[in-house]
Amino acid sequence: MPGLVPGIHVLRLRKVEDVDGRDKPGHERHCGAQAMHDIKWIREHTQEFARGLKRRGMPDDAGEILVTELLSLDERRRAAIAAFEQAQARRNAASKEIGQAKAKKDEAGARALLAEVGELKERIPELEKAAKMLAAGLERRLAELPNLPADDVPDGVDERDNVERHRFGAKRDYGFAVKQHFDLGEGLGQMDFTTAAKLSGARFVVLKKGLARMERALAQFMLDLHTTEHGYTEVAPPLLVRDEVMFGTAQLPKFSNDQFRGETEEEQRKQAYLNFEQDRKAVLDYAAQCGVEAARTASVEVLAFQYRPTPGRHWLIPTAEVPLTNLVREEIVEEAALPLRLTAGTPCFRAEAGAAGKDTRGMIRQHQFTKVELVSVTTPQQSADEHERMLSCAEEVLRRLDLHYRVVTLCAGDMGFASQKTYDIEVWLSGQGAYREISSCSNCGEFQARRMNARYRAREGRRVAPVHTLNGSGVAVGRALIAVMETYQQGNGSIAVPDALAPYMGGVKTIE
Repeated sequence: MPGLVPGIHVLRLRKVEDVDGRDKPGHERHCGAQAMHDIKWIREHTQEFARGLKRRGMPDDAGEILVTELLSLDERRRAAIAAFEQAQARRNAASKEIGQAKAKKDEAGARALLAEVGELKERIPELEKAAKMLAAGLERRLAELPNLPADDVPDGVDERDNVERHRFGAKRDYGFAVKQHFDLGEGLGQMDFTTAAKLSGARFVVLKKGLARMERALAQFMLDLHTTEHGYTEVAPPLLVRDEVMFGTAQLPKFSNDQFRGETEEEQRKQAYLNFEQDRKAVLDYAAQCGVEAARTASVEVLAFQYRPTPGRHWLIPTAEVPLTNLVREEIVEEAALPLRLTAGTPCFRAEAGAAGKDTRGMIRQHQFTKVELVSVTTPQQSADEHERMLSCAEEVLRRLDLHYRVVTLCAGDMGFASQKTYDIEVWLSGQGAYREISSCSNCGEFQARRMNARYRAREGRRVAPVHTLNGSGVAVGRALIAVMETYQQGNGSIAVPDALAPYMGGVKTIE
């Protein structure tokens, strides 16, 4: 595939109207990033869009108010584009009329037309700037809105409203007092949180000896299963990605506080200065355009400048979903090549900004962890079946390890930002006496594809449309290690090795 094309947020000219995401020739419009929600669809389905936002947890009338604001901003944007295009068209027409007037020896008419062209040349950049600013404001608002839930997603507010689908296996009976993974690991002298804290702070761990090998074995087992039996292609992606890549899978701009950013101190100082100058100029420009009082109330347009992709800036990936899904960004894939099924086992990095006080002991919630990720790129017609298939692939990992688990369908209020429908696999942790998430399989529909401008060309009719993207953990390696430790613990504090991991453990049958 060709290399990624940077600059998803660069404002550029596109067409005024579009049908199903396709541009009509002969017209242009200003836009910023690829729209993550189709404003044309929102105009035609205002009540449905507001109802979807309400299901995602927006207060009763807030969705309708927001839709009204979006449509108002869109109307102003289209009016600004129309004014810009009319000025351009008039400038072109007047330029031709100058030659005609001179051919007729109409010097007075030619001078008047020259003056009109000169005035239009001065006005057009300001009209263009106004259209770009309004487009950026609309894109900013749309970028912060979550995906709408699928019709068959249950209504609800949080995890208490999730619906259980099925279970596998049963809870084990032990003839001794079971321990949690951190007590087991520290008792074995192979799980060291104290030294990790000295090296890196809280929410890190040092694994040693048998536990370090078991973590590696789990990742290798999962990758071998998905590539040899489930038809996934293994990828070794970069662990550092650019702004536009994080934007494509919806980690930016809304969840920047949950991410780790990689840049030098000099780059931080330089960017802070550029951001200040750009914000100051944006406010001054808008004040000049619509008046100081209007600028005070028009925060939508000014807010558009708070998030800017920074050339050269990188982020540590929170999951391999980010680079794997973005492999098709700015691409048109032939339908015959779909579905694409990709997998990767990588370190992942999350700031856990909203997790203060949660799971402070042990490996449940770490800043750095290993995960095997599954990503599918499909057509809209395939995506529902692909979602069920992906779930079964993730489940098979736990079945081979003989771990007790259940599958739940997340309610609308508990789903991730980019998800249209999500299944969670929750493994039973004997030491905790609780089910904990070990995999989350989500169908994102065209939500991420529109942010990435990822499309496919249909066999029939050669129509180009957004792909559907899906992602799931296949599964979280650290949590699988926890589940194996707590499930296979023995009365003397040792841990039996599951049969599925025997080929990867070099003959070791017990960690002790």
